[in-house]
Formats: sequence, C-alpha cells, structure tokens
Amino acid sequence: MAGADRQPVLIAGGGIGGLAVALGLAQKGIRSILLEKASVLGEIGAGIQLGPNAFHAFDYLGVGEAARNMAVYVDQLRLMDAMTAKEICHVDLGDAFRTRFGNPYAVVHRGDLHGVFLKACRDSDLIDLRVSSEITGYDQDGTSVTARLASGDRVTGSLLVGADGLWSNIRKQVVGDSKPRVSGHTTYRSVIPTEQMPEDLRWNAATLWAGPKCHLVHYPLSGWKVFNLVVTCHNDAPEPVAGKPVPHDEVMRGFAHINERALEIIRHGTNWKLWVLCDRDPTERWVDGRVVLLGDAAHPMLQYFAQGACQAMEDAVCLSHMLGSHAGDHANALEKYRAQRFPRTARVQMLSRAIGEHIYHPSGEHARLRNAIMGAKSQGEWYGDLAWLYGGTGLTA
Repeated sequence: MAGADRQPVLIAGGGIGGLAVALGLAQKGIRSILLEKASVLGEIGAGIQLGPNAFHAFDYLGVGEAARNMAVYVDQLRLMDAMTAKEICHVDLGDAFRTRFGNPYAVVHRGDLHGVFLKACRDSDLIDLRVSSEITGYDQDGTSVTARLASGDRVTGSLLVGADGLWSNIRKQVVGDSKPRVSGHTTYRSVIPTEQMPEDLRWNAATLWAGPKCHLVHYPLSGWKVFNLVVTCHNDAPEPVAGKPVPHDEVMRGFAHINERALEIIRHGTNWKLWVLCDRDPTERWVDGRVVLLGDAAHPMLQYFAQGACQAMEDAVCLSHMLGSHAGDHANALEKYRAQRFPRTARVQMLSRAIGEHIYHPSGEHARLRNAIMGAKSQGEWYGDLAWLYGGTGLTA
C-alpha cells in the first residue's frame, strides 16, 4: 500500500469474521488493528457447521491444518420427519462428496474455531489485537479513516472494515437502516455430554427433525465428548433476545405436538439458552469511501443454511485478495469485493428464509410435498443442487 495506505487497516469486531480478515490481510503483508468492544477476545455459542467452502477459506487464510485437527467429520446431512420419526432424505458426505467439492463437511464448537483464528492472529507480527475498544462511529477525509471509540480515543488507519455483527455500529453509518428484522423464530441451545444423548440417536450426522412450526438439530462436537442441541419454534417472538437462560418447561412448550422419539432429545437438554432469530433484507450498500462491511454487518442471515460463519470467512478471503491485488487503489478493491460478494450472500440470505418456510416448518400437504420432492432425489442430484454453495471459495462468485 502506498502513501497514506501504509497505515494499518482498522477492523471493528473480534469474532470469526474480524479475525479471518485480519489473517487474510496478513497473508498479503498488510498490517491491521483489530478493535473489539468486549474486555476479552472470545466467542459465545455452541456448534457450527462447516461446508467445504469453509475449508477452502481455512486453507487460503493459513489455518487449514489447525481447523481440520479440531473438527468432527460427520457422515451425513440427515433430514427426519419430526411427526413420523422417519427419514425423509440424507446427503452422503463421504468420499464421493469430498471428491466432488474438494473438501469435507464438518461440525465444530464455535469457541474452538474462534480459538484457531485467535492463535494465528496472535502469532502474526502484522496484527494488533485490542480489547475494550468499541467503535461508535468514524470520520474520513479522503486519505484516511479515523475510528471513534466509546472511551473517547481515536484510531486512524487506511481503511475500516465493519465486522461488528448484527448490531453493527459501522453499518449504522454506512447504510443508515433500521433495526434488524425479527423473524418470530425462537432458538434454544444446549450442549450435553454424549452419554446423555439417547444411544439410538447418537448418529454421526448433522441431523435435522422438521415439524410444523418447529425443528430440531443435533450433532456431535469436541471429539464426540458432547452433543450440540439446537431446537427452534416459530412462536412469533416480537423482540430480539440473545443468550437468555430459560427453564426446561419453557423449551418444551413449543414442541409438544411432535413425535415422542424427537421429543426425547429435548428432554435430555440442560442449561438451555434462548435466541430470537433476526436477519435483514439484502442491501448493496456495503461501502462508504474507505469503510466496508463484512459478515453479519453486511448480510445477516437466518441460521437455516448453516452458512453465517462460512460466508463471513469467504468475505475475508475475497476482501483481502482484492486489497492485495489492487494495492494503492482502495476504491477499486472495495467495489470489486462488494460486486463479487453481494449476489452470493444475498442468495444465501433469501434462501435461508425460504428453507425455514418450505423445508423446516411446513405442515399437512405442504410437508407431504416436501417429503415427496426431497425423498426422490439421488445423491448426484443433491450434489448438483449444492454445487453453487459448497464450490465457492470467496475468490469466485
């Protein structure tokens, strides 16, 4: 980077997306200062799913081996009917899948994955990690951008990347839109020791049980020491909530109508926490001069495609590649990044909503139609349907 661009890139947010873009920039020899509002760098939540596109990103960002070593590799994506307890369909994730997409499918604990990125960032001389540093806004003058911190301090850099999540302060200034859209769907999360999971349901699969206005997800984590449970009901929740502890009886309330076999999974959950799911409509406004959005700050999506972290990592790959390839021309680099990433992330945003409506939560004839269509697909057809998603690398549209 020339002239003023010798200044570091500022990154708002120390989640997976923020750490990933810091690593991507370091791969290009670009210094960064990452500013996280929390007092420690960490990640809450439980399990996340990683498609082959996530592993493409890991390799580009230099953490492929470390990420592979802590992942659990599942054999199938399995869809069950929560009313009949019968399998609707599955996608095999074995050799044919890996050959087709060049990488595996895995599940990991979010904290473990965040730790892989954090260690790599701490090992880099090009990355300055700062906590207790919430960015409330920014100013720019055409040659640099200055982040205003809640503490009253100011930090100046060549660019500012808003990777500060769903409630992004950077987005407020870049886009100026209203609060996130509340989906009305409430998710409850629990992680239980594997021995507490019903033995006949300890499948090496990312399993989803779909029922009327509800669904359940479970899969093994952390070397099969625990099972991740995520259960969701469409209860028209009106306001955003994140990580609120809730009693077991409250969780059970939204699932009384499903098959006893599926219900048994919920009964084994403990220490449940609640999230009301939110997203936003796609917007093409990701760039404001020397400021650019990434991850949930740019394209928050419902969890139903299991792609939130994957798309943030793809963003990091694409943005760092463009900045490395267009040194000294930040405007061109940011526009190329936006133009390449917007159509893909918007597609995932909108399809995530559609999956919730047409696959995860239908009832009656709608559900029977789902079962008939999805149950008739061959493995080759499933791979073809998923090629646009899992074949992505962040370097391709």
